[in-house]
Amino acid sequence: MTSLLLDRTTWDFVLDANSNLAVCTEPYSVLQDVACAIRTWLGECWYDTSLGLPYDSGIFDGISSIPLLRSQAEEAAMTVPGVAAAQCALIGPRDDRSIGGVIAVTLTTGETSSVQF
Repeated sequence: MTSLLLDRTTWDFVLDANSNLAVCTEPYSVLQDVACAIRTWLGECWYDTSLGLPYDSGIFDGISSIPLLRSQAEEAAMTVPGVAAAQCALIGPRDDRSIGGVIAVTLTTGETSSVQF
């Protein structure tokens, strides 16, 4: 599978040496797509409003929401083609009230890797 390559810091498009939109291929494209799936809020994708994590379902109601967010992140990762298994570890909440994490992904090829979000 091929995806548009995103800058790891700004999460914006990247240009290749010929000033075209850069692309990435598997296995990196699957990991990037997992991170995108977890960063998407329900209803945010105008072409498919059923994608994303439901921010209003109790994710941000306090400490008890951490297992819920972890579970929903793993479910979002499993919707990406090429993912066989996913296990999430959350980092936060941080001083700036943000939360992030790392998700370990096992691809259908058997390869295991992780990606931060």
